[in-house]
Parts: sequence; structure tokens; C-alpha cells
Amino acid sequence: MPKFNDIDLKNWKELDVWVDSLWLISARDKSGKHKNIYHGNFIPQIPNQLIRRFTKENDLVLDVFLGSGTSLYECESLNRKFIGLDINSKMIDYVNSQMANSTFKNFSIHNCDVTNKDQTKNEIEKGLSVLNEKNAKLMLFHPPYMDIIKFTDNPNDLSQIFNLQTFINAFVGVCKNTLQYLANNRYFALVIGDVYKNSEVIPLSFYLMDSIKRNFKTKLKGIIVKNIEGNKGKLGKNEIWTYRALKSDYYLFKHEYIFVFKKEF
Repeated sequence: MPKFNDIDLKNWKELDVWVDSLWLISARDKSGKHKNIYHGNFIPQIPNQLIRRFTKENDLVLDVFLGSGTSLYECESLNRKFIGLDINSKMIDYVNSQMANSTFKNFSIHNCDVTNKDQTKNEIEKGLSVLNEKNAKLMLFHPPYMDIIKFTDNPNDLSQIFNLQTFINAFVGVCKNTLQYLANNRYFALVIGDVYKNSEVIPLSFYLMDSIKRNFKTKLKGIIVKNIEGNKGKLGKNEIWTYRALKSDYYLFKHEYIFVFKKEF
């Protein structure tokens, strides 16, 4: 198998690269630029683990839903090139301000509606040109969990979609617009959780995983279950949510999924 990372297997016992399918993380990494100020940012340990497992130094990582820049800050510390896209212009401004005094310049971030094929093509190709790259070696997808949290007022924002099938179709469109820029036989990850609508659980994570398998030639390499800790929307409110669950008949979400795929097209 071609070597796609910098892992030294001679010292494999000392590595802190996780290979189990259950990730129990006690606390969010808040070092450096990492701040839990945005509902949409995932815990930094996720991109850290994926980047170290599936890329080498100077490889290019493409994040389709940039958010507050978590994966960029990990690429900065791990010396990977980076392209990030986000429909929220305020987040692009925020991330640029965070990076203003950094000596790390191998990144290119863009305000982009990834449901728009032409705009996505233009912005990714701008980034590839700036970084002198032909394609990405790892891609990350951390989309909104439907309309649970609305990140912008843009009608094309996936967080504005309340209908399940419409959301799935839009997500598949995003994948079609972006996966072409991932090198063949390289890896991409979908970080996603489930939602509760109309008094029942909607297994959004598995619907999206299935949509990828149905529409793209890939191998599913891992289904990782990760605990949810330090969620911004529930900070300091655990007792309230526990009371509400006991008063009703549902269970509280304490996990989300990381699906790892290998591209074969």
C-alpha cells in the first residue's frame, strides 16, 4: 500500500494516533487559536487525528465547511497546506483575523456557496493555484445538522433545509461539486450527528453515509463513534436537558459519527 502519512511504524507503540472505532474525548482542546465560540465548530482532536493519519507534511487538506477554522489551525500546527470554504462571510472574516499575525501562509479560504457548482469550481481552483497544487490529499465534511442551527439567512445554506430528502439531495450535490478535487485513492471524512424532529430520531448520519455509498465509488473504511462533550449549545445546561428528557420519552444525544471513506474514482 502506498505511504500516505508520516507515521513511523518502528515506534508504533508510542504513537497517539487513534485506530479504535470509539473515541472518548474528555475535554475539547482549547490551546492556540481554538475557541468554543461557534455552534458549528467540531472538536479539534477530530481533524488532528484525521490529518495525521491520512496525510504527510505539506499535503493539501480541503475543508468544505470551514466554520470557525478548526481544521485550518490544525493544519497550521501540523504543517499541511489548506483550502477552506464557507457560505458564512462573517466566519471567513473571523478566521482571517485569527490568522492575521501567523507566519503560516500556506492556506486559502473562500466565502463560497458549495451548492453552486460554478462558484465552487472557481473558488477551489483559485486556492489550488495559490498553493501550487493539483488536488487535495484529504477532504473534510462537517455539514450542518439540517436546520437545527441556522448559520446564515442564505436560502442556499444547508442549515436552512428542514426536509430530510431535500437535505440529502443538497449534500450529494455538494459532494459532486467538491470530491472531484480529491486525489484518487485518497481519503475523506464526514463528521455528522443525528437530529430529533417530529417526536422521533432522524438518523441523519446514516442517511448521508448511505447517500455517499450510493452515488460515489468509495470504500467505507471506518465508522467512528465519538462522544459529545463541551457542546456550545448545551454548556451549563445538562440538568435542564436531563429534566426535559425524563419528563418526556426521548434520549439525549451524547455521540456523533465520523465516517471515513477512500475515494476510488
